[in-house]
Amino acid sequence: MVDRSCLCHSCGRKVEFSQEELPCDVLSGWLVVSHMKGLETVDRYSFCSFSCLQRWVASQVPEIPGIFLKSMGEETSEW
Repeated sequence: MVDRSCLCHSCGRKVEFSQEELPCDVLSGWLVVSHMKGLETVDRYSFCSFSCLQRWVASQVPEIPGIFLKSMGEETSEW
């Protein structure tokens, strides 16, 4: 009987485990990130690998539009 599960917030991989199993054993190698959103508000995200964590982080950071960078001229050619 499956009592608990953990879902990767990037790829959707799901791991299920029972009450008798320790999460630290079943989820060995997984990463858990806590995002402090405010007073006593914390969101927790689980990732099955560093690649999934990296994809998620990249999706959270807004990109600078290329047109903006081009408008700055040669000064940004190093970027």
